[in-house]
Amino acid sequence: MSAPAEPTMPAYDPNNIFAKILRGEIPAHTVYEDAETLAFMDVMPQGEGHTLVIPKAPARGLLDAEPASLAALAATVQRVARAVKAAFAADGLTVFQYNEPAGGQTVFHLHVHIVPRHEGVPLRRHEGGMADPALLAGHADRIRAALGA
Repeated sequence: MSAPAEPTMPAYDPNNIFAKILRGEIPAHTVYEDAETLAFMDVMPQGEGHTLVIPKAPARGLLDAEPASLAALAATVQRVARAVKAAFAADGLTVFQYNEPAGGQTVFHLHVHIVPRHEGVPLRRHEGGMADPALLAGHADRIRAALGA
């Protein structure tokens, strides 16, 4: 009896919105960047300070990412999460990552959400609309300051 075949992953789409941000085709409120990762404000935040961290290497999600890219992503998530928590004097953080439509993923480039949380304040819906760019710019400034940038 042979082992079941692994399901085929859909191909990475180089025209997804995060790939366009990486190429500079779409602006973003960047808070951190290094050779392997980029962190920027979510334009449809579920809370003040909602930040996204992505690898620069193309990966649709967790399952097709190279291990070295995942390691770099995890290090940046930790660094940025510390700054987000400090910048927003948060009581805690919610950190999440979705894979494939059934898992809740809507942008098919690997990304991690970091949302500062305060006791008793629920998360907003992600489809709640675009945030004011000036507000996002101010939030990015606060996070960069907490990073010491």
